[in-house]
Amino acid sequence: MPGEESVDVTRLLREWGTGNRAALEQLTPVIYEELRRRAHNYMKKEPPGHTLQTTALAHEAWLRLADVSISDWKDRAHFFAIAAQMMRRILVDAARARHREKRGGSAERVDFDRIPDVSSGRDSEMMAIDDALQALAQFDPRKAEVVEMRFFGGLSVEETAEVLKTSEQTVLRDWRLARTWLLREIGGG
Repeated sequence: MPGEESVDVTRLLREWGTGNRAALEQLTPVIYEELRRRAHNYMKKEPPGHTLQTTALAHEAWLRLADVSISDWKDRAHFFAIAAQMMRRILVDAARARHREKRGGSAERVDFDRIPDVSSGRDSEMMAIDDALQALAQFDPRKAEVVEMRFFGGLSVEETAEVLKTSEQTVLRDWRLARTWLLREIGGG
């Protein structure tokens, strides 16, 4: 991570966990920039005109992380694993909200001529991925965590292995098997 050489992220996370606000102030620019990079990498997969932008995703994830009550951050990888969960929840919640509104969930009279044409084609795909990921977690939680960290959080194989306290080979194997299972589950066969 750029700039991390001069900043000991793990030490600052632990100090922040003990209530040190100065550590949080020093940590914020480094962590926030990394969140933006990861959000950008994920949002590249989204269709043009998506209503949730990279900065909004990173900002919302950071706000939720800053408010989280974890006081025992293990290390940088642990923090970004939690960030991956946050980003997933934000994206799925946004997709579900758009889907609900599209179905009249927030019934309000609107002049449709004044609404820009925004593609929400990936909303149902996002919800299907989330549903399938929840089903996978029921019988193989580790594989679901691998998908969450790699797909939603942008963690590398090495970072995922570090968080899960397993080998990189196990992560790669879980990643391949989980992707195959999810594709079959989402594809209906």
